[in-house]
Amino acid sequence: MEIKDSVVLITGGAIRLGRAHGLHLARKGAHVAFSYLPGEPWAATKQEIEALGVRCAATELDVRNLEAMRRWVAATAETFGRIDVLINNASPWLMRPFLEVTEAEYDLCNDVTVKAAFFCTQAVAPIMLRQGRGVIVNVADLSVYEVWPGLGHHAIAKAGVVQLTRYAARELSPTIRVNAVAPGPVLLPPDFTPEQIEDARQHTLVKRLGAPEDVSRMIALLIEHDYLTGHVYFIDGGELFTH
Repeated sequence: MEIKDSVVLITGGAIRLGRAHGLHLARKGAHVAFSYLPGEPWAATKQEIEALGVRCAATELDVRNLEAMRRWVAATAETFGRIDVLINNASPWLMRPFLEVTEAEYDLCNDVTVKAAFFCTQAVAPIMLRQGRGVIVNVADLSVYEVWPGLGHHAIAKAGVVQLTRYAARELSPTIRVNAVAPGPVLLPPDFTPEQIEDARQHTLVKRLGAPEDVSRMIALLIEHDYLTGHVYFIDGGELFTH
């Protein structure tokens, strides 16, 4: 699929990886619609995207509100005339020791990371099927394949994202392609110590950290390469092979 003039929908697109994806695809000529949470710098992100000469729409949305999410999808399709790409990116980052995770914290991770992705895919898919084409990219991470202390609830939700990718790819084929990306150390938590940062660097085969744009470049490839579907692609500098 050509990225230029496509319409890309991103959950959680105002900050961090979601922001990087929107900007990268906008540089390639895509129009972008993204959701954001209260307090996030959505206006600055929207302005940066529009400065690249494409259209952009930003909507305050808690993706756990499924009815509001469905209205967002429908409104985006009406405003832009189509939805070509969905990036299920929204996911909270909440570290907590296994024995201390509350039911509310578990539900937050699950509801935002995988439940919302499932139903957002379900809402977007009929639009893509009517168009005769569509691409969905889900954002997992290496916690599915490694054991990250304090992130069991997060990893379980991301594992659901991987299975969502496989099942959606099978059931929505051949019209819609569905893949997942699994970033490694490309955007470390802001409270990491210098020692933790160095440890993350040394646990890659290339001995350096990545950048959000490394993930965005893979997403662009998955949009453009029409023979890729149903798989998870690691953007980790080879970290998975050091464990």
